[in-house]
Amino acid sequence: MSEVPPAGLPDLGEVGGWVGAGLDDVAGKAAGRVTGVYADADRGIPVWLVAVVEGGRRRFLFGRRRPKTIVVPLRECAAMPGRVWTAQGRQAMSDAPTVDPTRSLLREHELTICLHYGIGEPAGRHAEVAGRSAGSITAQPA
Repeated sequence: MSEVPPAGLPDLGEVGGWVGAGLDDVAGKAAGRVTGVYADADRGIPVWLVAVVEGGRRRFLFGRRRPKTIVVPLRECAAMPGRVWTAQGRQAMSDAPTVDPTRSLLREHELTICLHYGIGEPAGRHAEVAGRSAGSITAQPA
């Protein structure tokens, strides 16, 4: 079942069209590529964009960082032709918890991701997930 997303947010069909687009950071610089979407497990509305970015502190030879798969908050993204912009900085994305885009997210993993991005308890995705049962699936690949 898929509900209508809150006013101003794109629906699952629109967000699915963003897959393959480049991902730009808050400064407008290329940061990675959108590779998927996570939808709320109960409501079916999109909540996270999956992206591959250069990751953390481990580096390949020649100074390039290893790619890693992360999620960024959909509420902080905007699309334009061929690109998606996020309000997150490059370092925040590079240090974000890694996700396996083929597996669902559990409540605890989502809460960790929310805290990483500064999404606190009283609002947003953190508030939506915090009241659910421990160990429950809260988001799944769409």
